[in-house]
Amino acid sequence: MRDLLSRSLQTTIIFLVVGGILALAFGGYFSSASNWFTGSLVDIQSWFSTRYVAIQDFFAAPRDVASLRQRNAELESENAALRAQVIELSERASQVDTLAALVDYSRANPESSYVAADVIGRDPSPFLHYIIINRGSNDGLLRGMPVITEQGLVGRVDAVIADAARIQLITDPVSAINVHLQNSDIEAILSGSVTGDLSLNLIPQDVTIEDGDLVLTSGLGGGYPTDLIIGQVTNIRKREADLFQQASVQPAVDFSRLAIVLIITNFRPVNIESLIPTVTP
Repeated sequence: MRDLLSRSLQTTIIFLVVGGILALAFGGYFSSASNWFTGSLVDIQSWFSTRYVAIQDFFAAPRDVASLRQRNAELESENAALRAQVIELSERASQVDTLAALVDYSRANPESSYVAADVIGRDPSPFLHYIIINRGSNDGLLRGMPVITEQGLVGRVDAVIADAARIQLITDPVSAINVHLQNSDIEAILSGSVTGDLSLNLIPQDVTIEDGDLVLTSGLGGGYPTDLIIGQVTNIRKREADLFQQASVQPAVDFSRLAIVLIITNFRPVNIESLIPTVTP
């Protein structure tokens, strides 16, 4: 009987305590303690989370750095490949433009026959001015044939093998071309030089020339066809003590950027040296 009363009393006390706690909780008496406890739990959780992330980053950093380096190398390789493609496409576009201009020139001058050739070599010597092209005797090229672009005269074939030829440029020191000025009867000799500059020589003192006059081949001497564009007159030098006046010529062709040229194959140069009488003292 006593055990039953004791158990009943304990149960009653427990219910009273729980009920009191619930009453106090619902009455808001435990809110400050609850907030403090909850805040403490959040702070502890944040502390552990921060340390966990730091430890995770510490162990993951080497892998991330290696991955970033590999990705950076891949991107640099892709960038280099894209730059190479851009350069290649730019060169192809330039070649297409050049070919189109040469085609237009050949159509505008149908009296001549042409063979197109790529420039595959240049002179390494500062004392010679020539280029090598990928056309030769197998393509019908002969020594002395004129070489041009849509801009003007480049030079002439100087030596030929089966599949290639050497072109002497008009800027070569031993080059000498008979020329005349457009819209006038003035004739002169165009000479090259070691520096690549062009000059007009043997111009009579009594004739008038001006900057900008167009210089063309005259056809005299049989070395070139007539009226091939060479360039324009610049820097006229006229002194009373000289027998002739001189002038510089700005070539129409940009020799530093030659890539494709045309050879006039239906022109045969004539060597008239044997017909020139010699004077013996």
